[in-house]
Amino acid sequence: MSDRPLSVTVVIPARVGQAELDAVTAALELDPTAGPIEILVARGRQPSVQRNLAVRQAQADLIYFLDDDSRPARDNLRRVLAHFQRPEVVMVGGPTLCPPEAPWLEHLFQAVMGSLLAFGPSRARYRPVGRSRPSSEKELILCNLAARKRAFLAAGGLDEALYPNEENALMDTLQAQGGILWYDPELVIHRRPRPTLAAFTRMLFTYGRGRAEQFRLHPTAGSILNFAPPLFLLFVLATPWLPAGLAWLWRGYALALILEAALHPGLSFGQRLLLVPLICLSHLSYGAGFWRGLFTTLRRGPAPVPVRVELERIHGPGIPNPQSPIPNPQSSIPNSQSEPKPHGTRPE
Repeated sequence: MSDRPLSVTVVIPARVGQAELDAVTAALELDPTAGPIEILVARGRQPSVQRNLAVRQAQADLIYFLDDDSRPARDNLRRVLAHFQRPEVVMVGGPTLCPPEAPWLEHLFQAVMGSLLAFGPSRARYRPVGRSRPSSEKELILCNLAARKRAFLAAGGLDEALYPNEENALMDTLQAQGGILWYDPELVIHRRPRPTLAAFTRMLFTYGRGRAEQFRLHPTAGSILNFAPPLFLLFVLATPWLPAGLAWLWRGYALALILEAALHPGLSFGQRLLLVPLICLSHLSYGAGFWRGLFTTLRRGPAPVPVRVELERIHGPGIPNPQSPIPNPQSSIPNSQSEPKPHGTRPE
């Protein structure tokens, strides 16, 4: 292994024309003593294509993925670099937390995502859980994820037929190749959850659809747990025709909801009351999205039209040069597998 310090490129996807990016401001404030930081902003309409192209253009050894509204803690790069001293570690990630100044409803949505009953092991994406440790795709999230550039490219990059869950499929591939995914509960970013109940419900539906599409394209045993919400939705719909003797299942479910709300830390009494129906909503919305994802049309092969990506390089702490656009920003990646969709960097 080389004695040369590892370098870092921060990759931030954004919408075309989007000027003010919280993630760029926060990345420029990362601890400069961790080493020179290159920042690449990739503007376009298909985040997985934007990220793939940015990684190919990156000049560093490590890639630190942030969403456009991610606000990483100042010492995050120090933590990332320390974990990558282990040559077998190929990805490092941590939780995304709700900013303290966010409205109470957004804190409530964050509590749902950090709930064991609602999100299972994936709650570790939304609250610090346990110690720093080897992990899996269940606990890491793309808006706060670092990767070795060489391993990322060798595994084929992000599957552009998927959105969301493109990073989950890649992490499964890296683990199957013997790489270690590392979860650090103190490697945190702050990021606002969805602002309204309608947006939160759409997000849950989208997550369910994305997981089902991931399972269809990249089936692994790790997705088996995600079949629980769609099966629960079937159970709910079939309840009028089920034997009365199965009523104990509903009583057990209600008790689990009440216990989860009672034991969840940091909530007011009113928020605990609202947590119960919201966890149930998360099961139903995710389940409905999962069923939708089992029957969507998945396009394979090259994208029918090139996906245009505008890349801007910003020299961060430790690099004195000014920011500059990168020539020839058009992407025509040969393994693109889906038509461009008009969305930003977070599923709605």
